[in-house]
Amino acid sequence: MATQNKGDFISNLGRIYGIYTGGFIGFVIFIGLLEYFKVFDNKILGYLFIFMTIGIYALIGWLSRTAQISEYYVAGRRVPAFYNGMATGADWMSAASFISMAGGLYLGGYGGLGYVLGWTGGYVLVGVLLAPYLRKFGQYTVPDFLSARYGGNTARLCGVIVLFSASFTYVVAQVFGVGIITSRFLGIPFEIACFVGLVGILVCSMLGGMRGVTWTQVAQYIILIVAYLIPVVWLSTTKFGFPIPELAYGQALKEIAALEQKLGILKPHVAAFADAKGAFSMVEFKNFLALILCLMIGTASLPHILMRYFTTPTVREARLSVGWSIFFIFLLYFTAPAYAAFAKLEIYSEVIGQQISSLPAWVKNWQAVAGMLTIKDANNDGILQLAELTINQDIIVLSMPEVAGLPYVISGLVAAGGLAAALSTADGLLLAIANALSHDVYYEMIDRKASAQKRLIVARVILLVVAAIAALTAGTRPSGIIQMVAWAFSLAAAGLFAPLVMGIWWKRTTNAGAIIGMMAGFGVCLFYLVGTRYFGMAEWWGIRNISSALFGLPVAFIVTYVVSLMTPAPSKEMQDFIDSIRVPAGDVKLVAAADAHKLD
Repeated sequence: MATQNKGDFISNLGRIYGIYTGGFIGFVIFIGLLEYFKVFDNKILGYLFIFMTIGIYALIGWLSRTAQISEYYVAGRRVPAFYNGMATGADWMSAASFISMAGGLYLGGYGGLGYVLGWTGGYVLVGVLLAPYLRKFGQYTVPDFLSARYGGNTARLCGVIVLFSASFTYVVAQVFGVGIITSRFLGIPFEIACFVGLVGILVCSMLGGMRGVTWTQVAQYIILIVAYLIPVVWLSTTKFGFPIPELAYGQALKEIAALEQKLGILKPHVAAFADAKGAFSMVEFKNFLALILCLMIGTASLPHILMRYFTTPTVREARLSVGWSIFFIFLLYFTAPAYAAFAKLEIYSEVIGQQISSLPAWVKNWQAVAGMLTIKDANNDGILQLAELTINQDIIVLSMPEVAGLPYVISGLVAAGGLAAALSTADGLLLAIANALSHDVYYEMIDRKASAQKRLIVARVILLVVAAIAALTAGTRPSGIIQMVAWAFSLAAAGLFAPLVMGIWWKRTTNAGAIIGMMAGFGVCLFYLVGTRYFGMAEWWGIRNISSALFGLPVAFIVTYVVSLMTPAPSKEMQDFIDSIRVPAGDVKLVAAADAHKLD
């Protein structure tokens, strides 16, 4: 594609995505008419929604295909801040945000707000501490920065190990979400559904790299935010006559409280940080604070998010992009509590206390998705009690349109939104893994003479292999989506935050200090996570393993600091390099290490 044509594309982004949005709304209306006139049954409509969304993403990936290294890795650094913020929002709002966060609030009450506070607060750290400086550095990947800052391939390899561990855990969660959606709406086994959903992921990321993923993620954000808002706005309007659910769900909470009293339901989590008996629990409070801290720092350490700020034209655009990211994420996160409240109101009103034999059809539909919803008539009285209903947090949002009796087209729309969220993040994660292994390991450490074409082939093969392994792993149902995502955040926080932040903000940080500190923090976090999850190890001070970075993070900082003081200070050239990336203008001074493969 000629440079002029590329410029024309960038200058017409508003028009292009405006047409796309109009087309998508028209498609939803068309499906609604098919449902209204009963042209097809609901199963066929579900197929249309799923394959339309995957098809449009595949088309964008094909149209954005590239054989240029700069386009594949960083989208040519021509993505305006507004659209990069939108792409980052889609990359960020994974299956955990779209599918599971409202479910976490539904089940956990106030405790679920730890996810909202941690994930959004992390972008303050990204904007203040990291994004502008990594963009000024001007390379492909986070391990690139570690290599340049800490003197070669040892630091690069350590960075790749942490990146792979965190990103793979995260991508398994996304494939898990894809499996839930495709299993429910295509009526196929969960294990097969995981692989079906990979088709859209692979076409976008394999052909277009960061360029294709970026423009696909902008499209995916439009779908996911429309899909998330419409059902809850609909319910807010019909139930309370007010189309702003964020301001109306207080009334829903009042009705829930009245229903709980009527049904004899005791909900101890109504009291913040309560134990099983409803009394204040210091352990719950500690876990709440630990989760917020780990998610915030994990946000500022995730390689696939930090990569997004390598794609902007300038350092200033990188800063603006962080601001837009927060805004686009806010639109969904501010709505999640309302989603949880409306879902609980519907379930309490229409399901709890009803005859099990006459429960709504959606209950049976979701029981068919193994492990997502179960009913056990413990009292043998035929009446469903709250304790007899087990509903997985991962289906609260997806099932809400059916629970509320909305038209099936809304269910399909929400499924398309959930698929957009999972696919967009999976694209970014798989690309981060493939780029790290192909660029940082294969090219930088194995074959420096590899041609651009060979490097792209290696990246695509690695991406395919990692995606297949992720689908196999997701099929084993290792945990819930939001728990797996929290693990990934802890791994990234414990392994990458200290070397990144200290590498930029403390010039005395040495190569040995950063490398030993990085692996010490990561090792402690991984030990605690695996030990408590799989080997029955007791929790330390009652902290759950979703916040395992709480132990690895201070180890990383302390070890890095102590070892740095015990080893010779970095060279003057290295300190000049650090100074140069802290200043928005001017060139990066460490030419030999940091600018060897400059893209600009």
